[in-house]
Amino acid sequence: MAGVLAIMVTMTTYGTWLRGDARGWVDKGIVLPPDPDLETADRERLKHPPFRFRREDWHRVGCWLGESVRGRLNLTIYAMTVQAWHVHVVVRVSSYPLGRVVKCAKDAVRWGLRAGRPIWGGGYDKRFCYDLESLQTRVAYVEQHNLDAGCPAKPWAFVETWESL
Repeated sequence: MAGVLAIMVTMTTYGTWLRGDARGWVDKGIVLPPDPDLETADRERLKHPPFRFRREDWHRVGCWLGESVRGRLNLTIYAMTVQAWHVHVVVRVSSYPLGRVVKCAKDAVRWGLRAGRPIWGGGYDKRFCYDLESLQTRVAYVEQHNLDAGCPAKPWAFVETWESL
C-alpha cells in the first residue's frame, strides 16, 4: 500500500455492535445514523448472547493476538488495547492482505479462549495512517484506552514505539 505507514484495525466482539447501533454504524465505508428497528431486528437474529471479554482475560487475549500476528506474520505492532467488546491494534503496513492479518489475530484469540461459540463480530474497521501525525494520533487514541482502564499505555512487551519508523 503505497504511502501508508500503518493501519489501525478495530475488531468487535459478537453481537456488540449491530447494524443500526445508536453509536452509528458503517456499511460499505459510509457511516450511517442510528436505526433502532434495524438494530432490534439484528439482535433478534443473534444465535448466541453478545460476547464480551472478561476484564481478567484482557491481558492474555492481547498476548495471544500479538504473539500470533508478530510470530506468524512478523508484523510490527505500535499500539494495542483489549477492551470488553472490542480490540484496537495499530500495525505497520505490510505486504499481507489486511484480511489475512485480521484472520490471524481473530483465530489466535478464538483458539486461546476455546469458547465453543462465536466471539467475534463479522468484519473489522480499518483506519489508514498516511503520515507520522496520523500514526501518532491513532497510537495515542489506542493507548488512552489502556490508561483509562488503569493499565500501562503499552501493556505488552512486544508493542514497539512508532518513533522506530
